[in-house]
Amino acid sequence: MARVQNPTTTTLGYALFATRWLQAPLYFGLVAAQGVYVYKFFKELWTLILMCVGGHATETYVMLAVLKLVDVVMIANLLIMVIVGGYETFVSRIGLQGHRDQPEWLSHVNSNVLKVKLATAIVGISSVHLLQMFVDVHHTSHHALLWGTVIHMAFIASAAILAYMSGPMVAQTDRAHGDRSPASAPAEAARPREHGHAGRQQEKPDPETQAATPALPRQPDPDADAEARVRAAGFPARKLLEDFDEQHPRGFDREAVARLGKADFVTARRNVVLVGPTGTGKTHLAVALGVRACQAGHRVLFATAAEWAARLADARAAGRLDAELTALDDHPLLIVDEVGYTPLDPAAAGLFFQLVAHRYERASLIVTSDRPLGRWDEVFGPSAPALTDRLAHHADVVRLDGDSYRTRRATSAWAD
Repeated sequence: MARVQNPTTTTLGYALFATRWLQAPLYFGLVAAQGVYVYKFFKELWTLILMCVGGHATETYVMLAVLKLVDVVMIANLLIMVIVGGYETFVSRIGLQGHRDQPEWLSHVNSNVLKVKLATAIVGISSVHLLQMFVDVHHTSHHALLWGTVIHMAFIASAAILAYMSGPMVAQTDRAHGDRSPASAPAEAARPREHGHAGRQQEKPDPETQAATPALPRQPDPDADAEARVRAAGFPARKLLEDFDEQHPRGFDREAVARLGKADFVTARRNVVLVGPTGTGKTHLAVALGVRACQAGHRVLFATAAEWAARLADARAAGRLDAELTALDDHPLLIVDEVGYTPLDPAAAGLFFQLVAHRYERASLIVTSDRPLGRWDEVFGPSAPALTDRLAHHADVVRLDGDSYRTRRATSAWAD
């Protein structure tokens, strides 16, 4: 039985949640502080240039001046991380999805990641300060050197403890997510389809690379209901995140995929857009995320863009397009594969817009395409701006760069 919410409690909760905007002026104040550091940087740089041109700059002076500039830049980096990441985490989403200059770390920022990154930045700043003291050791007292070293070691210890504590927090979240009992769903008939994408990893990853990047989350234990949902989803083949060749794409946001592998984006009604050249593993990741969603208790449907266009066109011809869109609401996740591979006529483009608009902030989509959102006008024509605006508003855009996995395997086999 659905729980009836108290209107007074709901209104009070919304009012309390709205108080987050009180933090907005604080971040704009930090923007002003960023401007102060920009002024300080160029003032120090101008002084250094004048000293060098005048021949009054010793090697020690140049080194100390450069370290001051590095110190200012690192503090400015810390500020921008706090400004953008803090605002995105605690106030409101900035909506940079799909922007070509979106910072890599912003796509997976949260309060826990932000704390670790800030601690690391503080250690770096402290290292520069300590190096300045040792470079100018003849003008630095032993007492100052001692305390500078002790404080720096304290920063290192604090950062190490914080990083160590973040691991159990994430593990506890994963366990809590895995303990949720999935909802049962009836099986549906699905057409099998031959489709190959990035396959099982062939080489052992380099230990340093593996330590520097997060491992993809492990596959939850299967159950009968989850297997029924996987079979009903119509996947062309069963693909797993564990089988994805992480070493193949040249550009690949592992942290974003690891986060998406928890399937929380489906509950949050967010979308996922996988963009990259042919053969970089977009379909593999789409299917693998769909399998994870099935295992988390969600019903999923998979089809190519051409198949979705045909399905919606048939529904419109039968006069039941609205009923078809409403029926698809029973599936919290739809996967649209190969957008851009097959040309769409204006009527099909209009149907896709209706699908995206109907599911906007209501349910999730995973879309794979060989071209970025800015070029979707080549596929959808005039409806592209409105379509991509709704699709990318609440979306994680994952870019995969590299050569075709299949071509590489074929070339390697021919060479052998």
